[in-house]
Amino acid sequence: MAAAGLTTAAAVSGVSWQPQEVGFKEICGLLEQQISPSSDKSQIWQQLQHYSHFPDFNNYLAFILARAQGKPVEVRQAAGLLLKNNLKTAFKSMPPMNQEYIKAELLPCLGSTDRQIRSTSGTIITVLVQLGGVLGWPELLHSLVKCLESNDLTHMEGAMDAFSKICEDIPEVLDAETPGSSERPIDIFLPRLLSLFQSPHATLRKLALGSVNQFIMLMPPVLYMSMDTYLQGLFVLANDPSPDVRKLVCSAFVQLIEVRPSFLEPHLRNVIEYMLQVNKDPDDEVSLEACEFWSAYCEAPLPPDNLRPYLPRLIPILLSNMAYAEDDESLLDAEEDGSLPDRDQDLKPRFHSSRFHGSDDAEDDDDDIVNIWNLRKCSAAALDIVSNVFGDEILQTLMPFVQSKLSTSDDASWKEREAAVLALGAIAEGCINGLYPHLSQIVAFLIPLLDDKFPLMRSITCWTLSRFSKFIIQGIGHREGDEQFEKVLTGLLRRILDNNKRVQEAACSAFATLEEEAADELAPRLEIILQHLMCAYGKYQRRNLRIVYDAIGTLADAVGGELNEPKFLEILMPPLIAKWQQLSNSDKDLFPLLECFTSIAQALASGFAQFSQPVFQRCLDIIQIQLHAKVDPVSAGVQFDKEFVVCSLDLLSGLTEGLGSGIESLVSQSSLRDLLLQCCNDDSADIRQSAFALLGDLARVCPIHLHPRLPEFLEVSAKQLNTPKLKETISVANNACWAIGELAIKVNQEISPVVMTVISCLVPILQHPEGLNKSLIENSAITLGRLASVCPELVAPHMEHFMQSWCVALAMIRDDVEKEDAFRGLCAMVKANPSGALSSLVSLCRAIASWHEIRSVQLHNDVSQVLLGYKQMLKNGAWEQCMSALEPPVIERLLKYEV
Repeated sequence: MAAAGLTTAAAVSGVSWQPQEVGFKEICGLLEQQISPSSDKSQIWQQLQHYSHFPDFNNYLAFILARAQGKPVEVRQAAGLLLKNNLKTAFKSMPPMNQEYIKAELLPCLGSTDRQIRSTSGTIITVLVQLGGVLGWPELLHSLVKCLESNDLTHMEGAMDAFSKICEDIPEVLDAETPGSSERPIDIFLPRLLSLFQSPHATLRKLALGSVNQFIMLMPPVLYMSMDTYLQGLFVLANDPSPDVRKLVCSAFVQLIEVRPSFLEPHLRNVIEYMLQVNKDPDDEVSLEACEFWSAYCEAPLPPDNLRPYLPRLIPILLSNMAYAEDDESLLDAEEDGSLPDRDQDLKPRFHSSRFHGSDDAEDDDDDIVNIWNLRKCSAAALDIVSNVFGDEILQTLMPFVQSKLSTSDDASWKEREAAVLALGAIAEGCINGLYPHLSQIVAFLIPLLDDKFPLMRSITCWTLSRFSKFIIQGIGHREGDEQFEKVLTGLLRRILDNNKRVQEAACSAFATLEEEAADELAPRLEIILQHLMCAYGKYQRRNLRIVYDAIGTLADAVGGELNEPKFLEILMPPLIAKWQQLSNSDKDLFPLLECFTSIAQALASGFAQFSQPVFQRCLDIIQIQLHAKVDPVSAGVQFDKEFVVCSLDLLSGLTEGLGSGIESLVSQSSLRDLLLQCCNDDSADIRQSAFALLGDLARVCPIHLHPRLPEFLEVSAKQLNTPKLKETISVANNACWAIGELAIKVNQEISPVVMTVISCLVPILQHPEGLNKSLIENSAITLGRLASVCPELVAPHMEHFMQSWCVALAMIRDDVEKEDAFRGLCAMVKANPSGALSSLVSLCRAIASWHEIRSVQLHNDVSQVLLGYKQMLKNGAWEQCMSALEPPVIERLLKYEV
C-alpha cells in the first residue's frame, strides 16, 4: 500500500484540505473489509493502526463520513466510529488546521438525510465538546440554533440528537458562564427546548424533554426561573401518545421530588394521581419509571400525610405489579436444571471488600431477590419503603389481598401466590409489630411452600423466611419455637440440595442470613449442616458455588471454635482442599475460596495449623506473581488483577488472627516482610488497605520479624494519614493508623522517630471529625494514646493543643484493651505535664466517666491518682467549679475513683 496516498499538498498552498484519491480508496477498502463478517479483524485493525500515524488520517475519516455519498452508509458510519475513538486520544495533539477541518465537516452532517450519519456525527460532536468545551467552538452553538430554527425536520432532529447527547454526557459545559458575560449556553437553548414540548413530532418532544431533564440536578438559574413553564409542559405531555415521552415525564417528576420537592408541593395531588395512573401503563418501561416515584417520595423531606389517603389505591397496584410478567427472563431461567454447567455470561462480576479494622464495616445487602431491575423488583422495593414509613397502618389494606392470593391453590394462579409471599418478605421489617402476633402462623404457612412444585415459589419462600430470621431465632428455648426453628432449618437445608439453580441460590443466601442471626444456636446441629453444605459443594455449578462458600464462611463466623472438632473437619476440609489444589494461581474462582478459608482460619484458630503451611505459601506465591504481572504481564504469564493480592493479604490476616504467635515459624522462613512493604507502597488503595490490616495483625503477634524494615513500615504508615485525599482513602488511613498503634506498644521507644509526624496528622482528624467515619476517629484517639504511653516525654509538651478534642473522642469508645492502652497514655502525659490538661479538665472527667469498669487494677489506680492530683492542685473552689459543669450521672461515675 502506498503511504503516499495519505499526503496532501492542498493545505500547504492555503487551500482547504483535500483528500488524495489513492488514500481515499484504500481507507474505504479497509473499512469495507472491517465491516464484512468474514474478514480477518486483527489484520485490518493492524493496518488501520498503521494509517493512524499519518497526520491527516482522521481528516480522511471525517471526509468519508461527511462526503462519501457514493459509498454504503455502513462504511461512512464505520469511518465515523473510528474517528470518534481516535479523537479521544489524538485530538488535543493534532495540528489546529486538522482540528478545524474535522469540526467544519461535522456540522453539515447534522442535516444529513440519513439518520445514521446524523446520529454518528452527534456522537463525535459530543466527544469534541468533552475534550474542549463549547466556548472554543462558537460555530457549534450557532449551527445548533440555526438548525432548531430552520423548521426543517431533518435539521431539527440532527441538532436535537447532538444537543441531547451533550446534555446527557456533559450538561455542566452548557451551564458555565461565558467569559466576559453572565450568559450561559443553556440560557439560549432552554426557551427553544420548552417550545419543542409542543412539537407535532414525537422524536423532537422526546429529545427536548430528555435534554431539559438532564438539568434538574444542576438547576441552572434559567430553569429555576422557568419552572412554571416547565411544569405546565410536563402536565401537557403527561398523556402523550409516545411511551418514550410519558417515561420522561415520570422521570422528571421522580428527579424533582428527589432534588427540589418544594416545586412539586403545590401540585402534589395532581402528580400523585398521575403516578397512580401511569403505574398501570401498558408500557412496562413507563410503569417502571412511575413506580420509582413512591420510593423517592418516601425518602424526600415531605410529610407522609400527603401520601396517606392514596395508600388504599397504591398498595393493590404495587402488589399487582409484583407478579412475574409473562416475558420475565426469570421464568425462563427458573426452568434451568442444576446439572447444566454455567455459561461464562452467567457469572456475575464479584467484588471483594478489603479488610477493615474498626467499628463501621459496611453491611452486606442480602436482599437482592432478582438480578435485573424491573417493575416487579421496583414495586417490591417501593412496598418495603412504604412499609417502613407507614408501618402497620398499611396492613389493613395489604393483608386481605395477600390472604386472598395465598388462599388459591390452582396452578394457573401461582404467580399471584408468589407475589403475595414476596409482599410478606418486603414488609417484614416495616410492619414487624403488626405482624408479630401472627408470625408463628405466617412461618407455619410458609414452611410447606418450600416444597412447592414451582421453583420460583420455592425460591421466594426461602427469601421471605430469611426476612423473619430474627423472630425464628427468638423462639428458640420454647417447645413450639424449637420445633419451628428445626422445620425452617431442615427445610432450607433440603432446598440447598434442590436440583434447580435458582432455588439453590435463594436457599443458600437465606441460610447464610439465618446463620448470622442464629450464631452459636447452630452448634448442636453442625454435623447435619456441614453434610448438606458439602453435598451442595459437590453438586453446584460455578456460579452457585460462590454462594456455598459464603454460607460456609458465615457458618464459621457464627460458630467459631465449635467447628474445631475432627468429625466436623473431616466433612468440611477435604473437598475444599481438593478444589484448592485443582485451581491455578490465576483462576478467579480462587477469590471466594480464599475468603472462605479466611473465615475458617479465624474460627479454627490454632486448629487450622495442620492446613496452614500450604495455604500460607500459596498466598505469598499469588502476591508475588501478581506484583510481577503488574510490572511485566508477558513474562509473568498472567494479567494483573488486584483482587488476587487483596484476597491473599486478607487470608494471611485471617491466618495471623487465627494462629496467633503460631504463625511465627511460617513468617520467619518467608519473604512476607518484603512483599508486605511493597503492598503498603502500592498505588491501589484496596491493596494498601488490606496490607495495613495485615501489618497491624503481624505487629500484634510477631513484631520481631518486621523489625529489620521497621523505619520503612512506620514511614509509609504515617504517609497514609498525611494526604490531601484523606476522605477518598479513609479506610486505608484507618488501617494504617491502627497498625501504627499496634507497632507502638510492641517496639516501644523505637517508634520515637515518627511520633511527632504521626501526632501532627492525628490531631487535625480529632479536631475536625466532620465527614470522617467513626472508626478513623476512634483509631486516631487510641493510637495517639498508645504513642503517648510509649513516648510521653515527646507528646506531653504539646497536649494542650489536642487534649479537648482527644478526650471527646475517647469518651465515645467502648470499654476494651485498646481503650485501656489509650488511657495509659493519658495518665503518662498528665504525669509529665499536669498543666497541659487544665483547660480541658471537664472533657477529661467526661472521658474517664465513659468507662463502665476499668478491668486493670493498675490503670484504675492511675486514673484515680490523676483525678486526685487535680483536686489537690485546684484551690479556692476551682475544683468544685469544674465539678458543677458536669452532669449528675458523670459525677456519680467519678465517685468510684474516690474524689
